[in-house]
Amino acid sequence: MFKLNQYKVNWRWLALVMVAAVALLVLEERGGRRAQALPDDTYEELQTFANVLAIVQKNYVEPVTTKQLVQGAISGMLASLDPHSAYLTPELYKDLQVETRGSFGGLGLEITIKDGVLTVVSPIEDTPAYRAGLKPGDQIIKIDNNFTKDMTLTEAVKQMRGPKGTAVKLTLHREGVPQLFTVTLTRDVIRIQSVKFKTLQNGIGDLRITSFQENTDENVRRILAKLTKGDSGKIKGLVLDLRDNPGGLLNQAVRVASDFLNGGMVVYTEGRTDSQQQKYFAQTHSKFAAYPMVVLVNSGSASASEIVAGALQDHRRAVVVGTQTFGKGSVQTILPLDDRSALRLTTARYFTPNGRSIQAVGITPDVIVEEPQPTVAMANLPGAVEGRPIIREKDLPRHFSNGAADNGESHNPPVQPKQPGANPGPGATLQNRGAVPQGVPGQAPQARKDHDVQMERAIAILDHWNTEGKPILAKAGPAPGQAQAER
Repeated sequence: MFKLNQYKVNWRWLALVMVAAVALLVLEERGGRRAQALPDDTYEELQTFANVLAIVQKNYVEPVTTKQLVQGAISGMLASLDPHSAYLTPELYKDLQVETRGSFGGLGLEITIKDGVLTVVSPIEDTPAYRAGLKPGDQIIKIDNNFTKDMTLTEAVKQMRGPKGTAVKLTLHREGVPQLFTVTLTRDVIRIQSVKFKTLQNGIGDLRITSFQENTDENVRRILAKLTKGDSGKIKGLVLDLRDNPGGLLNQAVRVASDFLNGGMVVYTEGRTDSQQQKYFAQTHSKFAAYPMVVLVNSGSASASEIVAGALQDHRRAVVVGTQTFGKGSVQTILPLDDRSALRLTTARYFTPNGRSIQAVGITPDVIVEEPQPTVAMANLPGAVEGRPIIREKDLPRHFSNGAADNGESHNPPVQPKQPGANPGPGATLQNRGAVPQGVPGQAPQARKDHDVQMERAIAILDHWNTEGKPILAKAGPAPGQAQAER
Protein backbone atom coordinates (compact mmCIF):
# COMPACT_ATOMS: atom_id res chain seq x y z
CA MET A 1 0.00 0.00 0.00
CA PHE A 2 1.08 3.57 -0.68
CA LYS A 3 1.80 5.83 2.25
CA LEU A 4 0.51 9.32 1.62
CA ASN A 5 2.13 12.35 3.24
CA GLN A 6 0.66 15.81 3.73
CA TYR A 7 0.73 16.40 -0.04
CA LYS A 8 -2.03 13.98 -0.84
CA VAL A 9 -1.71 12.19 -4.15
CA ASN A 10 -5.03 12.52 -5.93
CA TRP A 11 -6.46 9.97 -8.33
CA ARG A 12 -4.85 11.72 -11.26
CA TRP A 13 -1.36 11.17 -9.85
CA LEU A 14 -2.17 7.66 -8.73
CA ALA A 15 -3.25 6.92 -12.29
CA LEU A 16 0.04 8.37 -13.54
CA VAL A 17 1.95 6.02 -11.24
CA MET A 18 0.02 3.03 -12.51
CA VAL A 19 0.56 4.09 -16.13
CA ALA A 20 4.28 4.35 -15.45
CA ALA A 21 4.31 0.87 -13.95
CA VAL A 22 2.42 -0.57 -16.92
CA ALA A 23 4.83 1.20 -19.28
CA LEU A 24 7.77 -0.49 -17.56
CA LEU A 25 6.11 -3.87 -18.04
CA VAL A 26 5.47 -3.13 -21.72
CA LEU A 27 9.13 -2.21 -22.20
CA GLU A 28 10.11 -5.54 -20.63
CA GLU A 29 7.87 -7.40 -23.08
CA ARG A 30 9.29 -5.43 -26.02
CA GLY A 31 12.76 -6.41 -24.87
CA GLY A 32 11.86 -10.06 -25.42
CA ARG A 33 11.39 -11.00 -21.76
CA ARG A 34 8.27 -12.33 -20.09
CA ALA A 35 6.46 -9.59 -18.15
CA GLN A 36 7.14 -9.92 -14.42
CA ALA A 37 5.85 -8.13 -11.36
CA LEU A 38 7.89 -5.09 -10.48
CA PRO A 39 9.77 -5.25 -7.18
CA ASP A 40 8.19 -3.49 -4.22
CA ASP A 41 10.84 -0.79 -4.08
CA THR A 42 9.91 0.27 -7.64
CA TYR A 43 6.38 1.13 -6.53
CA GLU A 44 7.78 2.98 -3.52
CA GLU A 45 10.01 5.09 -5.75
CA LEU A 46 7.11 5.74 -8.14
CA GLN A 47 5.14 7.00 -5.14
CA THR A 48 7.97 9.43 -4.40
CA PHE A 49 7.99 10.50 -8.03
CA ALA A 50 4.26 11.16 -7.98
CA ASN A 51 4.61 13.11 -4.73
CA VAL A 52 7.33 15.30 -6.22
CA LEU A 53 5.21 15.99 -9.30
CA ALA A 54 2.32 17.05 -7.09
CA ILE A 55 4.53 19.29 -4.94
CA VAL A 56 6.15 20.98 -7.93
CA GLN A 57 2.87 21.63 -9.75
CA LYS A 58 1.27 23.04 -6.59
CA ASN A 59 4.16 25.17 -5.32
CA TYR A 60 6.45 26.15 -8.21
CA VAL A 61 6.65 29.92 -8.78
CA GLU A 62 5.09 29.60 -12.25
CA PRO A 63 2.61 27.09 -13.64
CA VAL A 64 4.22 24.05 -15.23
CA THR A 65 2.57 21.40 -17.35
CA THR A 66 2.58 17.69 -16.64
CA LYS A 67 4.22 17.08 -20.01
CA GLN A 68 7.03 19.50 -19.21
CA LEU A 69 7.75 17.84 -15.87
CA VAL A 70 7.55 14.28 -17.16
CA GLN A 71 9.82 15.01 -20.13
CA GLY A 72 12.30 16.68 -17.79
CA ALA A 73 12.22 13.67 -15.49
CA ILE A 74 12.82 11.27 -18.37
CA SER A 75 15.70 13.38 -19.69
CA GLY A 76 17.31 13.46 -16.26
CA MET A 77 16.87 9.73 -15.81
CA LEU A 78 18.63 8.91 -19.09
CA ALA A 79 21.36 11.53 -18.53
CA SER A 80 22.18 9.97 -15.14
CA LEU A 81 23.13 6.63 -16.71
CA ASP A 82 26.12 7.28 -18.99
CA PRO A 83 27.36 9.92 -21.48
CA HIS A 84 25.57 8.36 -24.45
CA SER A 85 22.05 7.52 -23.26
CA ALA A 86 19.47 10.26 -23.83
CA TYR A 87 15.81 11.06 -24.29
CA LEU A 88 15.03 12.29 -27.78
CA THR A 89 12.00 14.52 -28.14
CA PRO A 90 10.05 14.08 -31.39
CA GLU A 91 11.99 17.00 -32.86
CA LEU A 92 15.38 15.60 -31.85
CA TYR A 93 14.46 12.11 -33.03
CA LYS A 94 13.54 13.53 -36.42
CA ASP A 95 16.85 15.41 -36.50
CA LEU A 96 18.70 12.17 -35.75
CA GLN A 97 17.06 10.42 -38.68
CA VAL A 98 18.05 13.32 -40.93
CA GLU A 99 21.62 13.40 -39.64
CA THR A 100 22.32 9.78 -40.41
CA ARG A 101 21.51 10.59 -44.03
CA GLY A 102 24.38 13.10 -43.93
CA SER A 103 22.55 16.44 -44.13
CA PHE A 104 21.31 18.72 -41.37
CA GLY A 105 21.23 22.40 -40.49
CA GLY A 106 23.55 23.89 -37.90
CA LEU A 107 27.17 24.68 -37.07
CA GLY A 108 28.89 21.30 -37.36
CA LEU A 109 29.97 20.71 -33.77
CA GLU A 110 30.34 17.62 -31.61
CA ILE A 111 29.76 18.63 -27.98
CA THR A 112 29.71 17.08 -24.53
CA ILE A 113 29.40 18.19 -20.92
CA LYS A 114 32.74 17.93 -19.13
CA ASP A 115 33.17 18.98 -15.51
CA GLY A 116 29.71 20.52 -15.69
CA VAL A 117 30.59 22.77 -18.64
CA LEU A 118 29.40 22.52 -22.25
CA THR A 119 32.58 21.62 -24.12
CA VAL A 120 33.58 21.28 -27.77
CA VAL A 121 34.63 17.74 -28.57
CA SER A 122 35.09 18.12 -32.30
CA PRO A 123 34.34 20.49 -35.16
CA ILE A 124 33.17 18.46 -38.15
CA GLU A 125 35.24 18.91 -41.29
CA ASP A 126 34.16 21.54 -43.84
CA THR A 127 31.51 23.12 -41.59
CA PRO A 128 31.10 26.66 -40.16
CA ALA A 129 32.58 25.58 -36.82
CA TYR A 130 35.58 23.95 -38.51
CA ARG A 131 36.27 26.93 -40.77
CA ALA A 132 35.97 29.37 -37.84
CA GLY A 133 38.67 27.45 -36.02
CA LEU A 134 36.84 26.12 -32.98
CA LYS A 135 39.07 23.69 -31.13
CA PRO A 136 38.57 20.61 -28.97
CA GLY A 137 38.37 21.63 -25.34
CA ASP A 138 36.84 25.06 -26.03
CA GLN A 139 34.17 25.69 -23.40
CA ILE A 140 30.91 27.22 -24.61
CA ILE A 141 29.84 29.70 -21.93
CA LYS A 142 26.92 31.29 -23.79
CA ILE A 143 24.88 30.54 -26.92
CA ASP A 144 23.67 33.92 -28.10
CA ASN A 145 22.62 35.53 -24.79
CA ASN A 146 21.80 32.27 -23.01
CA PHE A 147 24.24 30.95 -20.43
CA THR A 148 24.92 27.23 -20.84
CA LYS A 149 25.32 26.46 -17.13
CA ASP A 150 22.96 23.58 -16.30
CA MET A 151 21.90 23.42 -19.98
CA THR A 152 21.39 19.87 -21.25
CA LEU A 153 23.04 18.62 -24.42
CA THR A 154 19.70 18.39 -26.18
CA GLU A 155 18.90 22.01 -25.28
CA ALA A 156 22.32 23.15 -26.51
CA VAL A 157 21.95 21.29 -29.80
CA LYS A 158 18.49 22.77 -30.30
CA GLN A 159 19.79 26.32 -29.77
CA MET A 160 22.69 25.87 -32.18
CA ARG A 161 20.50 24.39 -34.90
CA GLY A 162 18.61 26.70 -37.21
CA PRO A 163 17.87 27.70 -40.80
CA LYS A 164 20.72 28.21 -43.23
CA GLY A 165 22.03 31.78 -43.28
CA THR A 166 21.03 32.68 -39.73
CA ALA A 167 23.70 33.71 -37.24
CA VAL A 168 24.51 32.43 -33.77
CA LYS A 169 27.05 33.83 -31.29
CA LEU A 170 29.14 31.52 -29.14
CA THR A 171 30.96 32.95 -26.13
CA LEU A 172 33.98 30.73 -25.50
CA HIS A 173 36.64 30.07 -22.92
CA ARG A 174 39.90 28.55 -24.10
CA GLU A 175 42.63 27.21 -21.85
CA GLY A 176 45.53 29.66 -21.77
CA VAL A 177 43.40 32.59 -22.92
CA PRO A 178 42.76 34.99 -20.02
CA GLN A 179 39.47 36.43 -21.30
CA LEU A 180 36.29 35.10 -22.83
CA PHE A 181 35.88 35.77 -26.53
CA THR A 182 32.88 35.64 -28.86
CA VAL A 183 32.67 34.08 -32.30
CA THR A 184 29.73 34.71 -34.63
CA LEU A 185 28.94 31.76 -36.91
CA THR A 186 26.52 31.57 -39.80
CA ARG A 187 24.46 28.40 -39.83
CA ASP A 188 24.64 26.27 -42.92
CA VAL A 189 23.24 23.01 -44.19
CA ILE A 190 25.78 20.52 -42.90
CA ARG A 191 26.33 18.06 -45.71
CA ILE A 192 28.94 15.59 -44.65
CA GLN A 193 30.87 13.91 -47.44
CA SER A 194 31.68 10.77 -45.54
CA VAL A 195 34.08 9.26 -48.12
CA LYS A 196 36.97 11.05 -49.80
CA PHE A 197 39.70 9.65 -52.03
CA LYS A 198 42.93 10.77 -53.65
CA THR A 199 45.97 9.08 -55.18
CA LEU A 200 49.28 9.42 -53.37
CA GLN A 201 52.81 8.69 -54.55
CA ASN A 202 53.71 5.33 -56.10
CA GLY A 203 50.09 4.62 -56.98
CA ILE A 204 48.98 4.29 -53.35
CA GLY A 205 45.41 5.30 -52.63
CA ASP A 206 44.28 7.46 -49.70
CA LEU A 207 40.70 6.54 -48.72
CA ARG A 208 39.36 8.77 -45.94
CA ILE A 209 36.09 8.05 -44.14
CA THR A 210 34.94 10.97 -41.98
CA SER A 211 31.88 9.19 -40.53
CA PHE A 212 29.75 6.10 -41.12
CA GLN A 213 26.42 7.17 -42.60
CA GLU A 214 23.84 5.76 -44.95
CA ASN A 215 25.52 4.79 -48.25
CA THR A 216 29.08 5.05 -46.90
CA ASP A 217 29.65 1.43 -47.91
CA GLU A 218 28.34 2.09 -51.43
CA ASN A 219 30.74 5.01 -51.87
CA VAL A 220 33.66 2.92 -50.63
CA ARG A 221 32.74 0.08 -53.00
CA ARG A 222 32.52 2.49 -55.91
CA ILE A 223 36.03 3.80 -55.24
CA LEU A 224 37.46 0.28 -54.87
CA ALA A 225 35.83 -0.74 -58.16
CA LYS A 226 37.55 2.15 -59.96
CA LEU A 227 40.89 1.22 -58.43
CA THR A 228 40.66 -2.40 -59.53
CA LYS A 229 39.85 -1.37 -63.10
CA GLY A 230 43.16 0.46 -63.40
CA ASP A 231 46.69 -0.96 -63.33
CA SER A 232 45.61 -4.44 -64.49
CA GLY A 233 43.20 -4.74 -61.61
CA LYS A 234 45.89 -4.64 -58.94
CA ILE A 235 45.82 -2.16 -56.06
CA LYS A 236 49.41 -1.31 -55.06
CA GLY A 237 48.43 -0.15 -51.60
CA LEU A 238 45.67 1.58 -49.68
CA VAL A 239 45.66 3.89 -46.68
CA LEU A 240 42.31 3.79 -44.89
CA ASP A 241 42.26 7.06 -42.94
CA LEU A 242 39.91 6.88 -39.95
CA ARG A 243 41.48 9.70 -37.97
CA ASP A 244 38.94 11.98 -36.28
CA ASN A 245 36.12 9.71 -37.44
CA PRO A 246 33.56 9.85 -34.59
CA GLY A 247 31.60 6.79 -35.72
CA GLY A 248 28.05 6.47 -36.99
CA LEU A 249 25.96 3.52 -38.13
CA LEU A 250 26.93 0.03 -36.98
CA ASN A 251 25.67 -1.69 -40.14
CA GLN A 252 27.83 0.63 -42.25
CA ALA A 253 30.93 -0.21 -40.19
CA VAL A 254 30.28 -3.92 -40.73
CA ARG A 255 29.77 -3.48 -44.47
CA VAL A 256 32.88 -1.32 -44.91
CA ALA A 257 34.98 -3.85 -42.99
CA SER A 258 33.49 -6.55 -45.20
CA ASP A 259 34.89 -4.77 -48.27
CA PHE A 260 38.42 -5.48 -47.00
CA LEU A 261 37.93 -8.94 -45.48
CA ASN A 262 37.21 -12.28 -47.07
CA GLY A 263 34.68 -13.56 -44.57
CA GLY A 264 35.11 -13.94 -40.83
CA MET A 265 33.76 -12.04 -37.85
CA VAL A 266 33.80 -8.23 -37.81
CA VAL A 267 32.43 -7.50 -34.32
CA TYR A 268 30.15 -8.95 -31.70
CA THR A 269 28.08 -7.40 -28.94
CA GLU A 270 27.10 -8.53 -25.47
CA GLY A 271 24.32 -7.11 -23.34
CA ARG A 272 21.83 -8.22 -20.71
CA THR A 273 19.15 -9.53 -23.08
CA ASP A 274 19.31 -12.24 -25.72
CA SER A 275 18.58 -9.68 -28.44
CA GLN A 276 21.85 -7.91 -27.59
CA GLN A 277 24.00 -11.02 -28.10
CA GLN A 278 24.82 -10.34 -31.73
CA LYS A 279 27.61 -11.45 -34.08
CA TYR A 280 28.34 -9.66 -37.35
CA PHE A 281 30.29 -11.30 -40.17
CA ALA A 282 31.98 -10.15 -43.34
CA GLN A 283 30.96 -11.56 -46.69
CA THR A 284 33.28 -13.74 -48.71
CA HIS A 285 34.42 -12.48 -52.13
CA SER A 286 34.98 -14.61 -55.21
CA LYS A 287 37.82 -12.35 -56.39
CA PHE A 288 39.32 -11.29 -53.08
CA ALA A 289 42.74 -9.61 -53.22
CA ALA A 290 44.71 -8.97 -50.03
CA TYR A 291 46.54 -5.89 -51.28
CA PRO A 292 48.83 -4.00 -48.86
CA MET A 293 46.79 -1.89 -46.46
CA VAL A 294 47.36 0.54 -43.56
CA VAL A 295 44.69 1.98 -41.25
CA LEU A 296 45.35 5.40 -39.69
CA VAL A 297 43.75 6.15 -36.30
CA ASN A 298 44.07 8.71 -33.51
CA SER A 299 42.31 9.80 -30.32
CA GLY A 300 39.40 11.05 -32.43
CA SER A 301 38.73 7.63 -33.98
CA ALA A 302 35.67 6.36 -32.12
CA SER A 303 32.94 3.76 -32.10
CA ALA A 304 32.29 2.50 -35.65
CA SER A 305 35.79 3.49 -36.78
CA GLU A 306 37.24 1.50 -33.85
CA ILE A 307 35.16 -1.49 -34.93
CA VAL A 308 36.65 -1.38 -38.43
CA ALA A 309 40.21 -0.83 -37.22
CA GLY A 310 39.90 -3.60 -34.62
CA ALA A 311 38.50 -6.11 -37.12
CA LEU A 312 41.21 -5.45 -39.72
CA GLN A 313 43.86 -5.65 -36.98
CA ASP A 314 42.58 -8.90 -35.48
CA HIS A 315 42.41 -10.55 -38.91
CA ARG A 316 45.95 -9.26 -39.68
CA ARG A 317 44.51 -7.71 -42.82
CA ALA A 318 46.07 -4.28 -42.24
CA VAL A 319 48.72 -2.56 -40.18
CA VAL A 320 47.17 -0.02 -37.79
CA VAL A 321 49.23 3.16 -37.44
CA GLY A 322 48.74 6.25 -35.27
CA THR A 323 47.76 6.79 -31.62
CA GLN A 324 45.38 5.17 -29.13
CA THR A 325 41.76 5.56 -30.21
CA PHE A 326 38.87 7.15 -28.29
CA GLY A 327 37.52 4.02 -26.59
CA LYS A 328 33.79 4.17 -27.23
CA GLY A 329 32.86 0.52 -27.18
CA SER A 330 29.19 0.75 -26.27
CA VAL A 331 26.08 0.10 -28.33
CA GLN A 332 23.30 2.70 -28.35
CA THR A 333 19.95 1.33 -29.48
CA ILE A 334 17.18 3.67 -30.61
CA LEU A 335 13.85 2.70 -29.05
CA PRO A 336 10.97 4.68 -30.62
CA LEU A 337 8.04 5.62 -28.39
CA ASP A 338 4.40 6.05 -29.31
CA ASP A 339 4.48 9.86 -29.23
CA ARG A 340 7.24 9.92 -31.92
CA SER A 341 9.92 10.54 -29.34
CA ALA A 342 12.60 7.92 -28.66
CA LEU A 343 15.13 6.66 -26.17
CA ARG A 344 18.78 6.36 -27.11
CA LEU A 345 19.82 3.70 -24.63
CA THR A 346 23.18 2.02 -24.07
CA THR A 347 22.34 -1.68 -24.34
CA ALA A 348 25.57 -3.61 -24.99
CA ARG A 349 29.34 -3.54 -25.39
CA TYR A 350 31.35 -4.07 -28.57
CA PHE A 351 34.10 -6.70 -28.81
CA THR A 352 36.62 -7.21 -31.61
CA PRO A 353 36.85 -10.65 -33.28
CA ASN A 354 39.61 -11.68 -30.84
CA GLY A 355 37.46 -10.72 -27.86
CA ARG A 356 38.98 -7.35 -27.00
CA SER A 357 36.63 -4.84 -25.43
CA ILE A 358 36.89 -1.36 -26.94
CA GLN A 359 35.08 0.40 -24.09
CA ALA A 360 37.18 3.00 -22.23
CA VAL A 361 40.37 1.47 -23.70
CA GLY A 362 40.23 1.81 -27.47
CA ILE A 363 42.42 0.25 -30.13
CA THR A 364 46.20 0.26 -29.68
CA PRO A 365 47.99 0.76 -33.04
CA ASP A 366 50.57 -1.76 -34.28
CA VAL A 367 52.89 1.16 -34.94
CA ILE A 368 52.52 4.19 -32.68
CA VAL A 369 53.27 7.47 -34.43
CA GLU A 370 52.45 10.59 -32.45
CA GLU A 371 51.01 13.63 -34.19
CA PRO A 372 53.07 16.81 -33.95
CA GLN A 373 51.45 19.45 -31.75
CA PRO A 374 50.33 22.59 -33.60
CA THR A 375 52.53 25.59 -32.89
CA VAL A 376 50.80 28.27 -34.94
CA ALA A 377 47.55 29.79 -33.66
CA MET A 378 44.67 29.95 -36.07
CA ALA A 379 44.55 33.47 -37.46
CA ASN A 380 40.83 34.09 -37.01
CA LEU A 381 40.65 33.26 -33.30
CA PRO A 382 42.49 35.09 -30.51
CA GLY A 383 44.85 33.50 -28.05
CA ALA A 384 45.25 29.97 -29.38
CA VAL A 385 47.87 28.05 -27.44
CA GLU A 386 50.23 25.26 -28.26
CA GLY A 387 49.03 21.73 -27.83
CA ARG A 388 45.51 20.40 -27.77
CA PRO A 389 43.42 18.76 -25.08
CA ILE A 390 42.68 15.11 -25.72
CA ILE A 391 39.32 13.82 -24.54
CA ARG A 392 38.70 10.10 -24.53
CA GLU A 393 35.83 7.95 -23.33
CA LYS A 394 37.54 7.25 -20.01
CA ASP A 395 37.64 11.02 -19.31
CA LEU A 396 33.86 11.46 -19.57
CA PRO A 397 31.70 11.52 -16.43
CA ARG A 398 29.61 8.39 -15.78
CA HIS A 399 31.42 6.32 -18.39
CA PHE A 400 31.21 2.63 -17.57
CA SER A 401 34.04 0.13 -17.47
CA ASN A 402 34.62 -2.61 -20.02
CA GLY A 403 35.04 -5.41 -17.51
CA ALA A 404 38.05 -7.68 -18.00
CA ALA A 405 39.79 -5.38 -20.48
CA ASP A 406 40.24 -2.75 -17.78
CA ASN A 407 43.04 -4.81 -16.31
CA GLY A 408 44.49 -5.79 -19.65
CA GLU A 409 42.72 -9.12 -19.93
CA SER A 410 40.88 -10.21 -23.05
CA HIS A 411 37.28 -11.26 -23.06
CA ASN A 412 36.65 -14.83 -24.10
CA PRO A 413 35.91 -14.56 -27.83
CA PRO A 414 33.15 -16.56 -29.46
CA VAL A 415 33.74 -19.16 -32.14
CA GLN A 416 34.43 -17.35 -35.40
CA PRO A 417 33.06 -19.37 -38.30
CA LYS A 418 32.95 -17.61 -41.63
CA GLN A 419 29.39 -16.96 -42.68
CA PRO A 420 29.05 -15.64 -46.20
CA GLY A 421 26.44 -13.02 -46.68
CA ALA A 422 25.74 -12.39 -43.01
CA ASN A 423 24.99 -8.78 -42.20
CA PRO A 424 22.97 -6.74 -39.72
CA GLY A 425 19.25 -6.96 -40.16
CA PRO A 426 16.65 -4.22 -39.84
CA GLY A 427 16.87 -1.85 -36.91
CA ALA A 428 20.65 -1.52 -36.91
CA THR A 429 21.97 0.58 -34.09
CA LEU A 430 22.09 4.33 -34.64
CA GLN A 431 24.51 6.69 -32.99
CA ASN A 432 23.64 10.35 -32.88
CA ARG A 433 25.98 13.07 -34.07
CA GLY A 434 26.12 16.50 -32.56
CA ALA A 435 24.43 15.65 -29.27
CA VAL A 436 26.78 13.28 -27.49
CA PRO A 437 30.52 12.76 -27.57
CA GLN A 438 31.64 10.49 -30.37
CA GLY A 439 35.26 11.43 -30.78
CA VAL A 440 37.62 14.33 -31.03
CA PRO A 441 39.62 15.73 -33.92
CA GLY A 442 43.30 14.96 -34.00
CA GLN A 443 44.53 18.46 -34.86
CA ALA A 444 43.56 21.99 -35.53
CA PRO A 445 42.60 22.00 -39.22
CA GLN A 446 45.91 23.37 -40.56
CA ALA A 447 48.21 21.24 -38.48
CA ARG A 448 48.28 18.25 -40.82
CA LYS A 449 48.51 19.98 -44.16
CA ASP A 450 52.24 20.45 -44.57
CA HIS A 451 53.81 17.61 -42.66
CA ASP A 452 51.69 14.55 -41.94
CA VAL A 453 54.10 12.20 -40.19
CA GLN A 454 51.48 9.49 -39.74
CA MET A 455 50.64 9.43 -43.45
CA GLU A 456 54.36 9.42 -44.31
CA ARG A 457 54.86 6.39 -42.06
CA ALA A 458 51.88 4.63 -43.67
CA ILE A 459 53.33 5.17 -47.15
CA ALA A 460 56.72 3.85 -46.02
CA ILE A 461 55.08 0.68 -44.66
CA LEU A 462 53.19 0.13 -47.92
CA ASP A 463 56.32 0.72 -50.04
CA HIS A 464 58.20 -1.84 -47.96
CA TRP A 465 55.27 -4.24 -48.21
CA ASN A 466 55.31 -3.99 -52.01
CA THR A 467 59.08 -4.37 -52.21
CA GLU A 468 59.55 -7.19 -49.68
CA GLY A 469 56.19 -8.91 -50.05
CA LYS A 470 55.30 -8.40 -46.40
CA PRO A 471 54.73 -5.47 -44.02
CA ILE A 472 57.49 -4.19 -41.78
CA LEU A 473 55.71 -5.72 -38.80
CA ALA A 474 56.38 -9.18 -40.20
CA LYS A 475 60.09 -8.55 -39.53
CA ALA A 476 59.58 -7.00 -36.10
CA GLY A 477 57.34 -9.81 -34.98
CA PRO A 478 54.65 -8.27 -32.70
CA ALA A 479 51.13 -9.46 -33.27
CA PRO A 480 48.35 -6.95 -33.79
CA GLY A 481 47.60 -5.10 -30.59
CA GLN A 482 51.24 -5.24 -29.43
CA ALA A 483 52.41 -1.81 -30.40
CA GLN A 484 55.96 -0.93 -31.31
CA ALA A 485 56.57 2.63 -30.26
CA GLU A 486 57.70 5.15 -32.81
CA ARG A 487 58.09 8.83 -32.10
